[in-house]
Amino acid sequence: MARIDADALLPNDRVKGAALDGDITQLSRGAGNRYAAEGDTFEVDDTTFEVTSVEERTLGDLTDADAKREGSPSLEAYKKRMKKVHPGDFEWDETSEILTYRFEAQ
Repeated sequence: MARIDADALLPNDRVKGAALDGDITQLSRGAGNRYAAEGDTFEVDDTTFEVTSVEERTLGDLTDADAKREGSPSLEAYKKRMKKVHPGDFEWDETSEILTYRFEAQ
C-alpha cells in the first residue's frame, strides 16, 4: 500500500471532479502500465481515496454497470466517449487488455 499521485490514475480535472462528486468510482486503463495497486491511496482536493481493487480484464468484459461507474450512462455511451477522447488510432477491440481500478473516498 502506497500513497500515489492522483494524476497517475485520474487523467484530468474533469475526472477528478467526477470522482469527488461520486460520479466516477472506477477507471479502466490500458494494461500496458500499472497505475496503482489495491490498497494504494491518493488525494483530490483534501479528500483521500483508496484503490479497493485492480482487476485484469478485456474491453469485451465491460458492462453497462462498469460504464456507469466510469461516468457514462451506458456501455454504448462509454464506447463513444472513449473514441472521442482517444482520437486517431483508437479502436474498440473487445480483446484489448485493460486494468480496471475501483476506488472510494475515505
